Amino acid sequence: MSAGWFRRRFLPGDPLPAPRTPGPRASPVPYRRPRFLRGSGSSPGAADASRRPDARPVRSPARGRSLPWNAGYAEIINAEKSEFNEDQAACGKLCIRRCEFGAEDDQEWLTLCPEEFLTGHYWALFDGHGGPAAAILAANTLHSCLRRQLEAVVEGLVATQPPMHLSGRCICPSDPQFVEEKGIRAEDLVIGALESAFQECAFVYPELLAGEFTRLEFPRRLKGDDLGQKVLFRDHHMSGWSYKRVEKADLKYPLIHGQGRQARLLGTLAVSRGLGDHQLRVLDTNIQLKPFLLSIPQVTVLDVDQLELQEEDVIVMATDGLWDVLSNEQVAWLVRSFLPGNREDPHRFSELAKMLIHSTQRKDGPTGEGQVSYDDVSVFVIPLHSQGQGSSGH
Repeated sequence: MSAGWFRRRFLPGDPLPAPRTPGPRASPVPYRRPRFLRGSGSSPGAADASRRPDARPVRSPARGRSLPWNAGYAEIINAEKSEFNEDQAACGKLCIRRCEFGAEDDQEWLTLCPEEFLTGHYWALFDGHGGPAAAILAANTLHSCLRRQLEAVVEGLVATQPPMHLSGRCICPSDPQFVEEKGIRAEDLVIGALESAFQECAFVYPELLAGEFTRLEFPRRLKGDDLGQKVLFRDHHMSGWSYKRVEKADLKYPLIHGQGRQARLLGTLAVSRGLGDHQLRVLDTNIQLKPFLLSIPQVTVLDVDQLELQEEDVIVMATDGLWDVLSNEQVAWLVRSFLPGNREDPHRFSELAKMLIHSTQRKDGPTGEGQVSYDDVSVFVIPLHSQGQGSSGH
């Protein structure tokens, strides 16, 4: 990669251009917050917020407005990263119709009877990149697309023996017949396989890298002093590591850099899947990221009726603003600490969502140490216990 790009991207000596925040008129759909936040109040980000004019308020549904399954929700906007909250939330009830063609020539879809409805519930969070437009569009339309797809296979969903065994394993998110025929395995979707797919894409279409990046993977970031040295490397077609002498082209920025949560695709994104983002480019270049993003999600199916649910069992769904600073174990500890002492509060799940967000705003986190999240943070807390009992077929 060029030294100029690296200097502009990572060295503080050269100021980066001011971020171009898209205004509401620049979006194909109008910017808004979720409908269930209408009339909502906000709470300060800390107990002493009255003495802090820069405190970021936490918003949650009004006390008179309930979400499906009495779920809780809260959100906080970023610390002036952009004017808008790039997170978008959606939830609701889906009625899946059992339909068949009518006898008339126009073949209208006919609902057999109300008892044939299959009712489900839907929660979703979408995190926009460089603007909220794609997240807004997904929040407005994805549930309708899912409903239409489910109606097409409703016979299989209500069958005594569904076409796919719901064992809780991670599956490829496509139709069951495709998964079975293609023999797709859960291990095919781990990050290692995705990295191989990215490197292969860069090999087949090297022009996508515009000469700024290298598809080769090295154990560490190479420097100028490594020229001519023998180092380990890995290419897309290799199952293990081999050796090569470092050439000047190897000093380019790697396609994937970093490990775990610090990993970045083309030095820009920390995700490998996404909807939209067709216009997203590497900073100060014309390199597109869309060819390296998958639209196929990772899916886990759980049969709630087979779980031994306890009263405090919940699903915590949140954007990366929460998970960047709190681990799964920390969130579980906070949930178990909060819910037993608040069983009489009908709004305890929203209060828990707000408490989780407050925990991302303190350097003294739940374990005595932590970091502050300056990103947008959105959190759903979905109770499972009472809703999961006797809900077979829904």
